Amino acid sequence: MRYFIELSYNGKNYHGWQIQPDAISVQEKINSAISTVLQKEILVVGAGRTDTGVHAEQMFAHFDVDKKLDDQYIYKFNSILPEDIVISDLQVVADDKHARFDALSRTYEYRIWLGRNPFLLDGTWQLYHQKLSISNMNKAASILLVYENFQSFSKVRTEVKTFNCIVTNAEWRQEGSLLVFHISANRFLRNMVRAIVGTLIDVGSGAISVEDFRTIILSKNRSNAGLSVPAKGLFLTAIKYEE
Repeated sequence: MRYFIELSYNGKNYHGWQIQPDAISVQEKINSAISTVLQKEILVVGAGRTDTGVHAEQMFAHFDVDKKLDDQYIYKFNSILPEDIVISDLQVVADDKHARFDALSRTYEYRIWLGRNPFLLDGTWQLYHQKLSISNMNKAASILLVYENFQSFSKVRTEVKTFNCIVTNAEWRQEGSLLVFHISANRFLRNMVRAIVGTLIDVGSGAISVEDFRTIILSKNRSNAGLSVPAKGLFLTAIKYEE
């Protein structure tokens, strides 16, 4: 039987989602906890791969096991998992349902605190003494919906068949000192959101213009884009599937 789990995690203590040698990952912790409870080696498949230090408010993964599981197993899994990883739901699904390939869209938020706040150090990038034009940043962000090739915002050394992504939403919203970038797409490239945010900050500060942002996209050259902003402000917030 195939099961989907819904989970969230604080990425501060992990080298991303995916298992890797000599580094602690979220996937490794999930595999270990579920395998311990079910007394069988379980390998979960995630809906995506967040980078080192990136958080997830909503992540999905699937695994297979020849056993009927009820909601009590959510408690059992969480009793073994570290407190910064939490499983919130467990559902049996069709045998061919895939957490990664069946996802229709993913949404990320990048959170910036305009000022200093000692209680938000782990979940925001804090900017002080810098004035930003949110209007220009939103004008530039809207350009992302026009294009599909985002090689300019991808890590240079990455194995992908295409740099194409369909962005369906990209906008900045400000509430007091909290400035949040919202972006949704069918898929994302490695480091894409953090590179986009860094480049949009350049637009907001006046270092580059809105049209310069368009030119950067068309160049398909990562060296023309801005710096990659810190991982701690990035959150995977939603993954959508067909009902």
